[in-house]
Amino acid sequence: MKNLSRKLFLGSVIALAGFAASAQEFKVGIVNLDRIFREANSAKAAQTKLEAEFGKREKDLNDTATQLKTLSDKFEREAPTLSESQRNVRQKQLVDQDRDFQRKRREFQEDLNARKNEELQQVIERANKVVKALAESEKYDLIVQEAVYVNPKHDITDKVLKSLNASNGK
Repeated sequence: MKNLSRKLFLGSVIALAGFAASAQEFKVGIVNLDRIFREANSAKAAQTKLEAEFGKREKDLNDTATQLKTLSDKFEREAPTLSESQRNVRQKQLVDQDRDFQRKRREFQEDLNARKNEELQQVIERANKVVKALAESEKYDLIVQEAVYVNPKHDITDKVLKSLNASNGK
């Protein structure tokens, strides 16, 4: 019985040593997508493209908001001197203009969000190609894009950014 216990113990130690040796060979990398979105040239180019595409519309909406605020303030000042029918007509006009403005604002946000998602998806696809190439060339076993905690020695975001920016995001 003692001999069997010794063999089990020895077998366990050998198995643990083998597991520890194989665990050391397991190569893990972590990529911080937030940094990719902030620092990659392709992400910056996408942001510039979106600003150019939606800048005029946003400016028009901001101008409309300013005009509505001015009209509302004017109405508040003049309301006590207006007849009830004039007050009701102007109030209805303001409500209609505000409703139209809110609809345009919602449509703008929906369009902007849809385009932003399209552009970010392209950045992610490019980054994933770079990550895959890096994983194959440097023999990584696992690369994770999101983690609660990352030991800095496993963070390969700088390598990904360098490669992504060198290839101009292609």
